[in-house]
Amino acid sequence: MNVKGIIAISGRPGLFKVVAQSKNSVIVESLIDKKRFPAYASEKISTLEDISIFTYEDDVKLTDVLKSIFDKHNGGEGPSHKDSLKSLEDALESVLPKYDRERVYSSDVKKIFQWYNLLLNAGLLVNEEETVEVSEEQKPEVKEVKKKKDDAKKTAVNATPRAAKPAAAKKTTAVKTGVSRGK
Repeated sequence: MNVKGIIAISGRPGLFKVVAQSKNSVIVESLIDKKRFPAYASEKISTLEDISIFTYEDDVKLTDVLKSIFDKHNGGEGPSHKDSLKSLEDALESVLPKYDRERVYSSDVKKIFQWYNLLLNAGLLVNEEETVEVSEEQKPEVKEVKKKKDDAKKTAVNATPRAAKPAAAKKTTAVKTGVSRGK
């Protein structure tokens, strides 16, 4: 999961990607409509990496809950945040059985699924373990290309003429003339 740099701003719907930092704000881009605007320090900003969900035992990081939802739905869309509250609570309980129903508000449950679907549509919920594997047939090609590049570098190094030593600097003598330039 790549949620680094993704933030939530209190009072604004959706999630935002930090694009740049200015003198007294950060420039963010909405994951919903791709509009950019400054977010100031006076606004309550939370990174997704820092958010956790209350349980009866230890608090669980939101990123772990999002990964559990991703695994449960096999990388597909989760329930819509507009579904009934009962169905959303049941869906959350299926991935996080011991979440504290008294301290996790209904608006928080809706946000979890809204954020999950936003991140999924933005392509940010790809498993880090999913890497492109190189087959055995392709490996020799990779080595051969690398060898060709190394040979080309050696040839370029050997073909480069050595720079001649700089000649001794010529001494120049300043000639003093009797002409003065007025004050």
